[in-house]
Amino acid sequence: MRFLSFIFLTMAGGVCHAQTTTADASRPVQVYILLGQSNMVGLGKVTGPDGSLDFAVKTKKKYPYLIDAAGNWAERPDVRHVRVMVGRNGGMQLFNNEFLKVGGKTLGPEYGIGHPLGDAVEAPLMLLKSCIGNRSLGWDLLPPGSERYVFEGKVYAGYKDRPDAWPVDAAKGTATVPAAWVDKVGKPIDWYAGKQYDDDIANAKKVLAEPGKYYPGATRYEVAGFFFWQGEKDVGNAGHAAKYEENLVRFIKYLRKDFDAPNAKFVLATLGEATKGSTGNGGKILEAQLAVDGASGRYPEFKGNVATVYAHPLSKGGSGNSHYNGNAETYMAVGEAMGQAMVGLLKQ
Repeated sequence: MRFLSFIFLTMAGGVCHAQTTTADASRPVQVYILLGQSNMVGLGKVTGPDGSLDFAVKTKKKYPYLIDAAGNWAERPDVRHVRVMVGRNGGMQLFNNEFLKVGGKTLGPEYGIGHPLGDAVEAPLMLLKSCIGNRSLGWDLLPPGSERYVFEGKVYAGYKDRPDAWPVDAAKGTATVPAAWVDKVGKPIDWYAGKQYDDDIANAKKVLAEPGKYYPGATRYEVAGFFFWQGEKDVGNAGHAAKYEENLVRFIKYLRKDFDAPNAKFVLATLGEATKGSTGNGGKILEAQLAVDGASGRYPEFKGNVATVYAHPLSKGGSGNSHYNGNAETYMAVGEAMGQAMVGLLKQ
């Protein structure tokens, strides 16, 4: 039996302490798939003045586990960080394929997620992020099985329909046929309801088809969980906001089906600007996200396997559309809360 080990720093009473973590390499890699839109992709600032990760770690002395004894960004060799996205040519573009370590100009919640989760899981662990910005659950990420519906005089698309909505014929209802969807020069638009879902899932599966390419030495894996941070684009569409809860429930179920992972845990975070009791589309999205929480929501089937992180108290300001002004502490706080929520589910 082979073990991976490393030393990282924790802070207690103002003193840094070394702590050793091991991963049992004889076990299948535990894969956690990160999905969503731009804030899951990550637009927190790594360098700069107050609000950056560099300032938070080196000046405010936060997140000591991110650095080594020399003050450099530390690598965590039991947690693999893989990030893919749909490229301009439609294929899979690989952005990250390394052990978890701060790098680049921006960050998402992956560092906050990876450390508490890595501490709790003895097996090798992979964070597999497959997402892109400006995507809605009601259109781009619409899961399979979603059906057309009528809302305020329009038919809204079901899975693989196009466009996202069209005027309803009262006599035909959801059977109303939309006009051809073309661009300004008459060329058919190559998009449909759920295309981003299909692309993100397909790219994640491409990675998992070659586990040793993305986690050195790996031959087996298990999809153990999903993380989801999304909702901003749906706030801008009343028809999508009205169906968000239904779509979210179906999204959770289809992810488990698509990855043959019926017992995989699911953790999502709410939008940081939304507060409980809010009205309007933002309030509907928040209510839907809270509704799927296994401990306090409306779905007994999600008890012990779905958790919602209420992100408003964790935000340092700004909206999701402004990417929380790039404040790295928001991304870290939300990530840590999501990681801890997943650890809690794993213990149930």
